[in-house]
Amino acid sequence: MVPTTAVSFVAITGLSGAGKSNAIKCFEDMGFFCVDNLPTTLIPTFADLVARSPRPGSRVALGVDVREGEYFSHLLEALGEVKTRGHRVEVLFLESSEEALVRRFHETRRRHPLGDENRSMLEAIRAERKALAHLREIADRIIDTSGLTVHQLKARLAELYVAPAARTGLATSLVSFGFKHGLPIDADLVFDVRCLPNPHFVERLRNMTGRDRPVVQYMRRHASTKEFIDRLTSFLRFALPQYVQEGKSYLTITIGCTGGKHRSVALAEQIREHFEKNGVPVSVTHRDLGKE
Repeated sequence: MVPTTAVSFVAITGLSGAGKSNAIKCFEDMGFFCVDNLPTTLIPTFADLVARSPRPGSRVALGVDVREGEYFSHLLEALGEVKTRGHRVEVLFLESSEEALVRRFHETRRRHPLGDENRSMLEAIRAERKALAHLREIADRIIDTSGLTVHQLKARLAELYVAPAARTGLATSLVSFGFKHGLPIDADLVFDVRCLPNPHFVERLRNMTGRDRPVVQYMRRHASTKEFIDRLTSFLRFALPQYVQEGKSYLTITIGCTGGKHRSVALAEQIREHFEKNGVPVSVTHRDLGKE
């Protein structure tokens, strides 16, 4: 008889058009065994089958479609049952802004699953967001895909899920953004760097980004930049262990400037360097870079 082993499950769900299908393909590329749209009532039975598989270290990604009310009512119960059987279960919720979702449905010429002749696409999107509000609240991880390409989403998922057993403590993400494009929906902490010198007003730097050395050098020449970074990193060194103590698994730190091209990008990269030098791994996403 094959002994049972603990399995790591990721339940992928969220808004229609937010990237669930692409996410499942990314998990397949990362070596997960993926099943899409498995009826939620069958999840505990499926978990038992996987646990008895002779393949060690199994990691499974489940694409969960909760638009069907009959399935949604059983989802949380099913995931809870899987946990009681000794498996690790995480809920990954994907969402996007209304503008991004409308654009994607128009580009693909797909009909929204909740749309009909009496409901516009925007009304369907809002109805689905309301229906999934409770699931979003209990999600372990929320990713806003509004400004992400397929390749950026894949990179973000790889940073979070490749070799998870080797990653301990708090999974920390740094996201640079531009306030003119809106706040990141999945932000836990928001820091505004619009008070710092702006390379946009230096003609030779205007077409560069915060990744370019001349922009970084310009920023570092100003005492206000150094003090801002010192104070911010000092705060984060204090705060991150407190989040770990409270049981938080993920933390998204967002840094915003006007357009998300110069200051926020430069500071996100410098903060990453600071933490990596101190042995704290972080992932970085520049959400609005290239939108100008």
